[in-house]
Amino acid sequence: MARERRDLTPPYGYLARLFRPFPDFDPFFIKPVRQKAVELLHLKVGDRVLDVGCGPGGSFPYLVHAVGQSGQVVGVEISPEISINAKRRIAKNGWRNVQVIEAAAQDVHLTGPFDGLLMFAAADVYASEEALENILPHLRENARVAAFGAKLSSSRLGRVLNPFLRMLFTLSFSATPRPDYEPWRILAKRVEKLDVEEYFLGLMFLTSGSVVTKKGNE
Repeated sequence: MARERRDLTPPYGYLARLFRPFPDFDPFFIKPVRQKAVELLHLKVGDRVLDVGCGPGGSFPYLVHAVGQSGQVVGVEISPEISINAKRRIAKNGWRNVQVIEAAAQDVHLTGPFDGLLMFAAADVYASEEALENILPHLRENARVAAFGAKLSSSRLGRVLNPFLRMLFTLSFSATPRPDYEPWRILAKRVEKLDVEEYFLGLMFLTSGSVVTKKGNE
């Protein structure tokens, strides 16, 4: 199983090694979007939250602040190479209520209910039927869900960059679906009142809503 996960480490995995001495690094232009994504989860002190596709843990500071010391943050990361950076971030900040599970979202084993789900730059999660079927049952009724990722742009300026975006996706995990104009389509089937906001010339999106209740599934 470990070997399979290493095969899924993206070609840009060498960047993870490059930034290991700087576990708290995060691009400045992404930080406001991360913060807003976490705010959309409506977390309270003492809540348990999932960060699936957590990468090097860039969203951890905002999630820890939201749930407090009495809450818990559980990150899930498929790449052993990338998860090292997430664990180094946890150690540097001394977070005792944050853990990283090294596994694919499609078969990760989770215990206990969670009050929120974040999928930040995790197309292989929010656009995967199998991943959502495995994760969403672990959320409490009416738990909030937020996802951020790349999309093809319909704007005049953004369309010029669509070929570049497609090229970037070829450098991602082999399991990552290629970008389209509405990558939240699968998630929308399982989340109520899904709200979508576009960023960066329509090349990025942030979406959020509440999980569909059992009554809504009937």
